[in-house]
This record gives sequence, structure tokens and C-alpha cells, in this order.
Amino acid sequence: MTGLEVIAIDTPNLGDRSYVVGSGSSAIVIDPQRDIDRVEEILDQHGWSASHVLETHFHNDYVSGGLELARRTKAEYVVPEGMEIDFAARQVGAAAELASDIGRLRVIPTPGHTPNHISFALNVGGADVALFTGGSLLFGSVGRPDLLGQELTEPLARSQWRSMRRIGAEITPLAQVYPTHGFGSFCSATATVGNESTVAEQVASNPAFSVAEDTFVEELIAGLDAYPAYYAHMGPANQRGAGPIDLSLPMVATAGDIARRMAAGEWVVDLRHRQAFAADHVKGALSFDVHGNAVTYLGWMIDWGTPITLLGADAVEVQTMQRELVRIGIDRPVGYAIGTSADWVSSTAPRSWYRRVTHVDLAQALADDPSLPVLDLRRNTEFDDGYVLGAKHVPLHELRGRIDEVRRWADDTSKHGPV
Repeated sequence: MTGLEVIAIDTPNLGDRSYVVGSGSSAIVIDPQRDIDRVEEILDQHGWSASHVLETHFHNDYVSGGLELARRTKAEYVVPEGMEIDFAARQVGAAAELASDIGRLRVIPTPGHTPNHISFALNVGGADVALFTGGSLLFGSVGRPDLLGQELTEPLARSQWRSMRRIGAEITPLAQVYPTHGFGSFCSATATVGNESTVAEQVASNPAFSVAEDTFVEELIAGLDAYPAYYAHMGPANQRGAGPIDLSLPMVATAGDIARRMAAGEWVVDLRHRQAFAADHVKGALSFDVHGNAVTYLGWMIDWGTPITLLGADAVEVQTMQRELVRIGIDRPVGYAIGTSADWVSSTAPRSWYRRVTHVDLAQALADDPSLPVLDLRRNTEFDDGYVLGAKHVPLHELRGRIDEVRRWADDTSKHGPV
């Protein structure tokens, strides 16, 4: 790809990548996240002007920043045809081509992850040098077909199988593959393999290219696990088109504010490292460690629209979480506070803590008392890979809905009365 530079913008907590492709003074942007300042920084650093902002599909795991980026850069906004949208954009489908100073972009229909999914083949000098596959072809996998409902799952799985054959037949084998999903994203049907690849390498190694259609569909659907509940809100948000974001700190919350908000059923979220939370926290606050994959599970478990107050060790933790939240459409927390739990409650308000143990500690405790109750909160696929004998399995995202069941189980199994 002489003269071309492809810059991946990773969003690790969602498992996604956006791309900026530049050459000379021009650039194209593919599948940008909501916080487009990251894209604008790259454009400014390289002296590039964006001519096109491209969407491979309407995303279910994040709110796109494509519309706002196109408005700010005056680039052409290009989305798949057949989508109902509430804004002006160029809709493209089969046989469409886009001319750019970088090269010729060919639209490849690749339905499967969504019905209207497209990929973009970048042709330079008569050869395909890059294929931007969004949620269709991933490294060693494909995008999951079940995000739009059970009735579409099998038809989309079959479309995905056919899309892989189209890619194998139509795209230059040495073209580099650039997927949007597949780096920990729940949009991936199965775990992905590797960090870079060509079309030829995927044709040779990706099971989607080697198995018969019925086998592919059966195995793909059988391997699907749960996906975050907040996905239901991303499609409508992307259909409407998202506006600019505000990442300035919200109003400071006092100890009284925090107490009142918890009493009202609002979420008070402690962003500190899980070890700090275990040692001392505001009783009733919820731990979502901003140093881990907090935003996915917060979005999964919260009742959509519930006001959120953020507690952090410092302003960096709070603003990091604000950036994560806008990516899934939670735009403004109602307040924040920084410091320690002693700063967030009155002197008479309750605080709490819990003991942390290692795997070695747990093994010894089970050796001493095999009836010790163990609650396993991992995902189904993780539990299936291995578990503690006798453990009760409740995936974390199901915990709120099954809390009474868990309490009854804890009461029944505890030798020391209710817990």
C-alpha cells in the first residue's frame, strides 16, 4: 500500500476499531465512534482533509459519530442503502463506486451481521489493497446474526455464509482485511484470532470459508451467547443520528446529593479499582471499575434512562468513564465526586467493605469445607470452559433479575444463617 497509511483507532472496552485511511492531503474514515475528537486529532496531525465518512452498517454496540464528523469536516456521509434514517446521507448498495483522491472505493454487499451490511474495497492502481469489512468478515470469525431478533437469525446466518463466498470470489487475495468488530466485541459470533490478515489468509483459515452452508449456520447459531441489553437502544440512536458530545465534568455531588440519589433509586457508580472498592466504599454504591471493561456491563445492567452519579479517585477516572458512556448513548451523568468513600458520605452514613481472597484461598476453603457456597458470575461460555464443582452459576448480567433466587440459595446453603 505504497503512499497509503491506514490508522486503526482502537476502542478496547467495546472491542471495536475505527479506521482513518490517508494519502497526500486526503483521508477517508470508516465506522467512527461517537468521540470523534480522536479522529480529528489524527486528521490534524497528518494534514489530511476527510472526503468521505463511511458506515459499513448501523451499529448495535455503539452510537456512531459519523454524522457529526461528516458535518464538522464537510465530508460526504455514506451509509448502506435501505436504511431508514432521519438525516441526509448518501445511501449506497451493490455496484456502487466512490471516487476519492486515495483510490476507488467499491461497495460490496455483505449482509449477515445486519440485512443491509456493506463492505468497502479500496482499489489503488487496479488492485484491491484493503477491504473494510465492518461486522461481516472478522479475523477467524464473522459477525453474529442474531442482534435483530430470532426470526432473522437463521436467514442472516445464511446471508453471512454467502457473503463470505462473495468476498472470496471478488476481492484480490492479497488485500488487507480491516474489520470493525472482533477485538473483544460482543458483535463477534465467536472469539476472533489474530490482529491482522489478508483475504487469502482468511479464506485459508477462517471456518466460514471451509464448511458447508447448513453446518456453518447450525454451528454459528449454536455458539451464540448473550449480548448486552443496551444494544436495543443503539439502532434507534443511529437511525436518528447523534449530535455533538459534552465531555466536561458534570455538577459536583455532595454527600447529601449522593445519599438522596441512592434513596431515590438512582445509580451511584464507584469507578475506583475493585481493590479500593473492596477495602472501603459507600454502602449502596455500585462498583464498575473504570480500569476494566466497566461500560459494557453498566450498559447491560442499568435500567435505561436511570440517572447516574460517578465517584472516582480523581477527575481522570470520571472523565474516562464519561467518554466510555457517550459511546453507548449515555450522555451526561447528573453529578460526580472525587476522593475516597470518607469524602462521599456524612460521618454517620454507612460504609462497607468485603474480604478479597485468591484462588489458592478458595481452593483451601473448599478443601476444608466442600459444601462452601460459591457463586460464579462469569458468562456462559466461560463457565462451560471450567467451573468449581457445586458452584451456582448466575451470569453477572442476569444477577439483578435473579437476586431473590440468589438470596434464597445463599440462605439455604449457608451454615451461618442468611447472608
